[in-house]
Amino acid sequence: MRIGLYPGTFDPITLGHIDIIRRAATLVDKLVIGVAINRDKGPLFTLEERVALIEEVCAQLIKDTGVEIIVHPFENLLIDCARDVGAQMIIRGLRAVADFEYEYQMVGMNRQLDDSIETVFLMAEAQHQAIASKLVKEIARLGGDVSKFVTPRVNQELLKRFS
Repeated sequence: MRIGLYPGTFDPITLGHIDIIRRAATLVDKLVIGVAINRDKGPLFTLEERVALIEEVCAQLIKDTGVEIIVHPFENLLIDCARDVGAQMIIRGLRAVADFEYEYQMVGMNRQLDDSIETVFLMAEAQHQAIASKLVKEIARLGGDVSKFVTPRVNQELLKRFS
């Protein structure tokens, strides 16, 4: 069974994330969405809220793709999380050159820790390349319309948070 791990903080999940999840599901038999617990980042949404929003999105993707998709919070090293869930590959989304530089370093470190786990990069579709959770939160905080970057449910949650 091919198991892939797509990690992130998903604070909040965006259409860019969903695009990568949908495409990653075509590469594996089981996709684990690893929701990072990163207390240093000070997320807008609680872990429970992020997990619930991701599970809501994934329910439809499971129907559409037939692939098992599970949401798995983690607080340990990414490579340890990959081992914990039995992943043979880590899936990462790329938007721009700046993403690549950071991800290139991460791959090198992860390969030193466990060279049996591959990292696969998926480029975001053109219409999603500029979307970043950080920017979505900033736009929403300042009263801007983020409906073209997130699902209606996430948009609703952002509006509640910043009203």
